[in-house]
Amino acid sequence: MSAVSVKNLSVQFGDQVVLDHLTFDIPEKSICTIIGPNGCGKTVLLRSILGLLPSSGEVTIFGKNPKDALEELAYVPQRFIFDKTFPITINEFLRLELQQKARTPENINTKLKEVGMETSHHKLLGQLSGGQLQRVLIAKALLNNPRILFLDEPAAGIDIKGERNFYELIKHLNEEHKVTIILVSHEMDIVFKYATYVICLNRQMLCFGKPKEILTNTTIKELYGENVAIYPHKVDKHA
Repeated sequence: MSAVSVKNLSVQFGDQVVLDHLTFDIPEKSICTIIGPNGCGKTVLLRSILGLLPSSGEVTIFGKNPKDALEELAYVPQRFIFDKTFPITINEFLRLELQQKARTPENINTKLKEVGMETSHHKLLGQLSGGQLQRVLIAKALLNNPRILFLDEPAAGIDIKGERNFYELIKHLNEEHKVTIILVSHEMDIVFKYATYVICLNRQMLCFGKPKEILTNTTIKELYGENVAIYPHKVDKHA
């Protein structure tokens, strides 16, 4: 079953065509990465799938209109802007989500443990590192037990070690809890290591499929320009 099905999706702002007739199906329980140069429409595509932007064409999530599938999905934006001087703890921040049924303080403890932050619930939100904040935002998203998790460049601003740990968390959620992951990224090593499917985007969809099958030097040059290519590298087993 397709988690997300997109048919002839187009987005236009005034006279500018941002997305031009995209069609693809993202399988359930996969990790799908959206890649492409800056300004190619990656975030616009993510937000259009969620029904947050006006568009033409058809989008369904588990066969439903996105508005009817809200309880089955979660979205973590690229930037979470807040007043870092505001004295709110991680626990207090997550308790703001306890207004709906099936969400209890025990849910908070479970989700914080899931993202490796179970001993940090009394820390102030404004004192967290970039990687820690992203883990808290993931925990917040998981409170609803989503079937799909949308992430917009989730590791932006995180150091190399934190980034590696973060993507291992994403892999864990996908493999152990069968959460479909759809994320925007610009790092090819992340795509090759973690993604099961990739969308190559530059307003039009240049390719869609399994990374090792479609990400050739020819495809990458078409996507990013003549001066970019894929170079094989060894994985550091001790990293």
